Amino acid sequence: MNTKLIPTNFCTLTRPLKVLLKMTVLAGFLTSSIQAYAEPIQIKFSHVVAENTPKGQMALKFKELVEQRLPGEYQVNVFPNSQLFGDNNEVAALLLNDVQFVAPSLSKFERYTKKLQIFDLPFLFENMESVDRFQQSDSGQKLLNSMKRKGIVGLGYLHNGMKQLSASSPLILPTDANGKKFRIMASDVLAAQFQAVDAIPVKKPFSEVFTLLQTRAIDGQENTWSNIYSKKFFEVQSHITESNHGVLDYMVVTSAEFWKSLPADKRTVIKSSLDEALAHGNQIAAAKVDKDKATIAASKRSDIIQLTTDQRQEWVSSMKPVWRQFEAKIGKDLIDAAVASNKL
Repeated sequence: MNTKLIPTNFCTLTRPLKVLLKMTVLAGFLTSSIQAYAEPIQIKFSHVVAENTPKGQMALKFKELVEQRLPGEYQVNVFPNSQLFGDNNEVAALLLNDVQFVAPSLSKFERYTKKLQIFDLPFLFENMESVDRFQQSDSGQKLLNSMKRKGIVGLGYLHNGMKQLSASSPLILPTDANGKKFRIMASDVLAAQFQAVDAIPVKKPFSEVFTLLQTRAIDGQENTWSNIYSKKFFEVQSHITESNHGVLDYMVVTSAEFWKSLPADKRTVIKSSLDEALAHGNQIAAAKVDKDKATIAASKRSDIIQLTTDQRQEWVSSMKPVWRQFEAKIGKDLIDAAVASNKL
């Protein structure tokens, strides 16, 4: 009797199992189909400068490499010229996940870590080779992680170049800056730098600088040859002093939340793409220094002032006390490491 019952019950039991199996296979097929036709994950890269700058070209190269290596999976949308956010709120937007990548100037991180104030110290680095040596050193690489507790992940440095001083009248000696208004980024170090020569620092967004200069609301500003050219500051500034008094570099950052959300294999591809894009941008930055300076000179819209050794030393002597003013916040060991980078 038992042998007759077993086949009957077995057949009865296998019927729902067969249905369940078919449903599982169908669900798997549908999932695969949905994934195959899913929209790519959107990555927003916001920055505040023109597309023809080193930063603009770096961002476009990053987009090209990511979409080439992860086709259909990730799409990078680049927003230049403060189209989404100005330079005073792009980091806040990053932490809110309104954008996934930004590349602010190093001055913009002052509220998240005082360590990065080192890049604003006047006359600290002799040239861009010194800057690069410091950034690639152990001390420089550790600074990429200096904001992790605030939810910000540093992924790499991008060069723009050494800063020059522009104004509506000649700046030859520090006394020439007395009483003049200079636009600066939101940086206590940069404010102290201009106060050291009895000038008036005015913290304003980068997107407003041209209008401020054009309307004479301010007398001058500091910037790289690349930014002075691309933003046409030379058209509304009669004099540019080649001071090379500071560095204007950027750090490409993302939020810790977004970075951790990426699958490990995708994160590796995106990071390697960014590394290549940064190398590309740094090559452009190096080439643009002489090119943009020559273009400005050829325009004859602005007189380029070459300082003598003695004249430049007067600027150094006037501004260098700012180092000691911020030494406790930055760290003397870090400043010493930067100074050491000036030696081959």
